[in-house]
Amino acid sequence: MQELNKETLFKLVEEASKVLKNSYAPYSNIHVASAVLTDTGRVYLGVNVENASYGLTICAERTAITAMITGGDRKPITVAVVTDLEEPIPPCGACRQVIAEFNPEATIIMYSVKTGKYVVKNLRELLPNPFQLEKQL
Repeated sequence: MQELNKETLFKLVEEASKVLKNSYAPYSNIHVASAVLTDTGRVYLGVNVENASYGLTICAERTAITAMITGGDRKPITVAVVTDLEEPIPPCGACRQVIAEFNPEATIIMYSVKTGKYVVKNLRELLPNPFQLEKQL
């Protein structure tokens, strides 16, 4: 796991916290924002956007990764997951797999704005064996 200093940790949490209010979660009432720091030093943001057809809901982490790809970056180094729940929450399985597509060694920060509690893990701890297709030669 890359060395993560507290300044970087709280910068990412602060950036995600700024957009948490933009989360659209009328069904679960679980508001989540994400900030992705890439190897180029750029930060991309995302929020969860729910839909009445639940399968069309997109998580904050995948929204931020999509913004990263749109912005031309390909390697997330650190992903912050910020919520207004009492406890920090980890990325869901789908988000773990999407992050692993670009960096299975990414650092994941989980943070609660309500309590200030946070947990830092390497993605490999959360998803030890991500799905991979063998590359064709």
